[in-house]
Amino acid sequence: MDNHVLDGLPVPRRYGAIVAIIFGIAMAVLDGTITNVALPTIARDLYASPAASIWVINAYQIAIVVALLPLSFLGDMVGYRRVYQCGLALFTLTSLLCAFSTSLEMLTFARVLQGFGGAALMSVNTALIRLIYPQRQLGRGMGINSFIVAVSAASGPTLAAAILSVASWQWLFLVNIPVGIAALVLALRFLPANGARSLATHFDLPGAVMNALTFGLLIAALSGFAQGQPVALTLGEVIVMLIVGTIFIRRQLRLPVPLLPVDLLRIPLFSLSIGTSILSFCAQMLALVSLPFFLQGVLGRSEVETGLLLTPWPLATMVMAPLAGYLIERVHAGVLGALGLAVMACGLFALAMLPAEPADIDIVWRMALCGAGFGLFQSPNNHTIIASAPRNRSGGASGMLGTARLLGQSIGAALVALMFNLFATQGTHISLWLAGGLATLAALVSGLRIRQPRAQA
Repeated sequence: MDNHVLDGLPVPRRYGAIVAIIFGIAMAVLDGTITNVALPTIARDLYASPAASIWVINAYQIAIVVALLPLSFLGDMVGYRRVYQCGLALFTLTSLLCAFSTSLEMLTFARVLQGFGGAALMSVNTALIRLIYPQRQLGRGMGINSFIVAVSAASGPTLAAAILSVASWQWLFLVNIPVGIAALVLALRFLPANGARSLATHFDLPGAVMNALTFGLLIAALSGFAQGQPVALTLGEVIVMLIVGTIFIRRQLRLPVPLLPVDLLRIPLFSLSIGTSILSFCAQMLALVSLPFFLQGVLGRSEVETGLLLTPWPLATMVMAPLAGYLIERVHAGVLGALGLAVMACGLFALAMLPAEPADIDIVWRMALCGAGFGLFQSPNNHTIIASAPRNRSGGASGMLGTARLLGQSIGAALVALMFNLFATQGTHISLWLAGGLATLAALVSGLRIRQPRAQA
């Protein structure tokens, strides 16, 4: 096994390595959504209330958010390949534990451990793509990654429905076992080792604890607010999060190699791309969480019809993401991002102005417009986040990429709850107008990158 990858892997080995990445990231993303459909069944089987069963989802998401940056920091220290391989092993074993859980507490604990495995995969997958692909073809690797994320996120509920039609909910987790084993075999054989390593000599344990408290309390406050927990508890979580977060950031600013990569945020191209990512995922979540309520509650569509009407968004993203991956090799990411987000904003505003009794085609073309714009933006933006960081900080950049996505999604979901609380009958329309506004703002932020030199992988 080589110790240094100068400019990508040779072609036969490159294919094996990228398949290992595809399998791992597909499982990690799928397991964030695949259990949604089965929650009522899981709650009934484990004698839990519907409200308590939400922790099957929340435990996984919170574990990923709190572990992403520490694991990406570890990847910079000990090697991305090692973190990814350990993540695959942990994810596969804990999937087995999830399947054999006999109580909600046991399943929730298993999902926390599974979330740590998923975080290991998400924290370094794009850093590994930087080693797998030659510099001139990095955009293609990012396009493939964006494509797999879009497919996995879109197919979760559909795959869950297919599995549940022939098997019990335990098989939602058991299907990970053969895929995880295959991915681990490929990862052991084909993944490259880090070339340049981080200058950090030891793991920042106090930083990892403060990071977990800061992001964990943020997600808990957002989720709790969305589920209507007491205002005093939410305020308490926010106050503690702000105090710990302030101490955490001040401490990170003094470190030569910080766990929270504040040094990377000093790179204008990197910080603008992170800001664009948070805004865009917030806009996307505002639309995708609020639309099902509108389609079912107002238009009277069934669950199956709602699922089909939402499908053009991820399908269009799937088509555009690889194309955008090729275009980034020729066009500045700021231009592609601004154009894609402007198209997405147009689609969101068009959804907000739907007629009172729209035909299916009225909804379909608007959803496709949103998805196409998002796909045109996502691959170049991911490419820029990774390529604008120094090569020995690829892990930190990869962790920030995942953290930005999850923060944007969490804030978007909380904003939907706020809009529904403030505007009971117009919640979806206000959410869509807000989503369009955020996508427009994201397009403007992306446009600011045009003045920056292009990122070089």
